[in-house]
Amino acid sequence: MDIARYLSVIELLCAREFPAAHGRTEHGESGPGYHVAALQTSDEFWEDDGTGREEARTQYEVDRDGLGERLTERWGPSVDFSLYSVLDRTMGGEDVEEPWAGLSGHVPDVRLWKSAETGRWVALGVSQWDTELPFRLLAVVTETDPP
Repeated sequence: MDIARYLSVIELLCAREFPAAHGRTEHGESGPGYHVAALQTSDEFWEDDGTGREEARTQYEVDRDGLGERLTERWGPSVDFSLYSVLDRTMGGEDVEEPWAGLSGHVPDVRLWKSAETGRWVALGVSQWDTELPFRLLAVVTETDPP
């Protein structure tokens, strides 16, 4: 894990303007009011018996927490925010704002800070779309309050 590089990406996203429309960026994706960066991506697990997947999940959570310690030094303690109820609400047809609606489909929970300098929310989460697909350590910067 390259904490200095990840912190640099997060600082860039905190300073960067939000685009008027959804699109891909050099770090991931952005849209009106948010940026999402994939800081790190694991291998896939098509041939795995489950042990490699479990080890990767544990390592990605450790990496998220290690990076989170650095963000806590900057912005104070994080809030753990479950996205399960957001997923449930979107599946029920409720219109939930991005990036929260999209994240809820593959990120069960995030560590959340609010930057006093920018007023933007900064979140770290571990993403996995399906058991065979890779884990991703995501950084999210948004001006949209968590639902």
